[in-house]
Formats: sequence, structure tokens, C-alpha cells
Amino acid sequence: MSIITAALEISYKVPKRHHPAMQFVVTQPLGAASLVFIVALFIAGVFADFVVPYDPLTLDYDAMLAAPSAEHWLGTDAFGRDVFSRIIYGARTALAVGLLASFLGSTVGAVIGVTSAYFGGRIDMAIQGFMDVLLSFPIIVLALAVVAMLGKRLVGGIDVNLILAIAIPMMPRVERVVRSSALAIREMPYIDAARAAGYGHGRIIFRHMAPNVVAPYLIMFTAFMAQAILLEASLSFLGLGVTEPTAAWGLMLSGTSQEFYSQAPWMIIFPGVAISLAVFSFNLFGDSLRDYLDPRLKV
Repeated sequence: MSIITAALEISYKVPKRHHPAMQFVVTQPLGAASLVFIVALFIAGVFADFVVPYDPLTLDYDAMLAAPSAEHWLGTDAFGRDVFSRIIYGARTALAVGLLASFLGSTVGAVIGVTSAYFGGRIDMAIQGFMDVLLSFPIIVLALAVVAMLGKRLVGGIDVNLILAIAIPMMPRVERVVRSSALAIREMPYIDAARAAGYGHGRIIFRHMAPNVVAPYLIMFTAFMAQAILLEASLSFLGLGVTEPTAAWGLMLSGTSQEFYSQAPWMIIFPGVAISLAVFSFNLFGDSLRDYLDPRLKV
């Protein structure tokens, strides 16, 4: 009995492991709070048709430049369109473009990074040389160049070339981070064992190496969601992204908003706040996810 009693006493002293989601909430409360905002933003964007009080495209010349009130919570723009409704629909545009561009850029960059690390030698040198060329351009400059060369190509209401213009500048940055992790994995004994077993390059890369770089991939993916949203807003503001009458945050800051900013400052303030909150939330969640997944910070 004494042995059983001692075992029970020890078991009470050993801290119970939380579910990974609960552990993330406990260890990264700011990251969890930002995730709640991100989820709410996705829900609002997906169900915008049921959330907004007005059609974002409907013109109401009797309510032009109306100040925020009980009827129009965030006021109206120069065409009488409800600002709150356009911000909610703008969230749908920003998240759709941002998610697709970030997924494309991060995934292609991760695959290139793992492949480059696996083969090494001249292949690695050639790939890194090309990535150096892309990295020599600032993100916004490269995105401007790509979207200017490709123009617009709508598929299902989404500008595919805009997504490519945002994804291409992300690829070399993700590639470098993933490659650095893949270089260490390449030297692991199980990779040598897979080669000795006669497995093909594709199987080794995608089944044995790629799963072990998921952590840096997820971190870069969430971080570049913020970059993608900011790039989409910047390109739309410059007239190279989403165009009227589609609701987009960057588009709401251009055109008539600049003409009537002194008379109706809410036309600029609220879209700017939406962009800032979205970018801040994704950056904060990405930082929290990095800290949570980093084994060196585990207690």
C-alpha cells in the first residue's frame, strides 16, 4: 500500500499536459486574442451578405458624406455608400487575396527551399542565385513590376495576376528560411537510410524532409498573410490592384477619400484602422506561433 500511496502522491505533483490548443492559449494569451480577431474577421468576410446592413455597391445620393450615426454606423462615402458595409466586404477581398497569395508564395517557396537543400551542389547554387536576384528588389517594387507586366486577368471574380504579383516577392524569403532548416534535416541518419533503401528523390523530399519543415512554413505563412494584406491594399490604392466598384480597403483610401478627407475624415480613418488591426493581428499571431513552436523556448 505504501508504494501505491507514494505513486499517487507523485502523480498529483506531476503537472498535467494541456491540449495543444489550450496550451497555446495559456502560454501565448496575446496570440490567442489575435487569433480570435482573425477568426472573427474571416467569419465577417465569409458571411458578409448576412452581416452588413446595406449593399456596399448601392449609391444613395441623399446620404452622401453622412457622418457616423445610428443609421450609418461608420458614415457614408462621397457616393452615399455605407462605409461599414464596404469595410466588411473589403475584409472578404483582403482575406481572399491575402490567403491565396500567402499560400501560393509560402508553399512554392518551401518546396523550392527543401528541393534546393536536398540536391545541393550546382542545383543549390543556381537556385540561390535566382533567389538572390529576387531578394535584391524591395517587396513593393517587385510586386509593382509584376502586376504592371502581367496586367489584369480575372478568374471567378479574382484577379489571378494580382495574387501572383503578391506571391512572387514572398517566395525567396520563405525559401531561405525553409532551406536553412532543410539543410540540417538532410544530414539526419534517416535521410541516409532512405537513400540506401533506394527511395526516389520525390519520396525523400516530400515524405521525409517536407513534414519536418512544417513549423517554419506555418510561421512564415501567417507572417506573410499580414504582408499580403498590406500589399493588396497598397496596390489597390495605387490603382494596380482591385478596382471599382469592388469593396477593398486600399481602394477606400484613394479617389474621393483624398478629396473629402477634411469634410469626411471617417472615409479614411476607418479603412485605415481596419488595415492596421488586420496586419497587427496576423503579425502578433505569427510571432506567438513562432514562440510556441520553438523548442528552445519550451520549459
